[in-house]
Amino acid sequence: MLSEIVQLSFDKIMQTRSYTVVVLGTKEKKFAIYADPQVGKILQFYLTDTPKQRPLTHDLISMIFRGFDIKVIQVVINDVQDTIYYARLFLEFQQGDLRHIVEIDARPSDCLTLALTNNAPVYCTKEVLEKTIAVED
Repeated sequence: MLSEIVQLSFDKIMQTRSYTVVVLGTKEKKFAIYADPQVGKILQFYLTDTPKQRPLTHDLISMIFRGFDIKVIQVVINDVQDTIYYARLFLEFQQGDLRHIVEIDARPSDCLTLALTNNAPVYCTKEVLEKTIAVED
């Protein structure tokens, strides 16, 4: 069964020593995804176009994608269980006359970073949005 998806936008990233809070949402509802502190630093680099001394892992992955002409189509946050979110990364590539779309299970934090570095949209299923706990400004 296909789920209806809703496009999300980045609202803010908050950082502490022990975790990162990524606030995503729609105009109607915002929710938080918690990740380790390093994720916040990496997301901030990409959101602010801060130069990095050396390529990061997500830069490497993006360069590999470009080298093999693989396009990041979208990210879909497809489940939440006990405040743990699950996501799928959708990739597209051409092989001969055939266009392939591959769906990969990945951590939302990695997916969000790859979406930012590859200018891809981020979605969540309507069911996930309904299950999330709203975050107030």
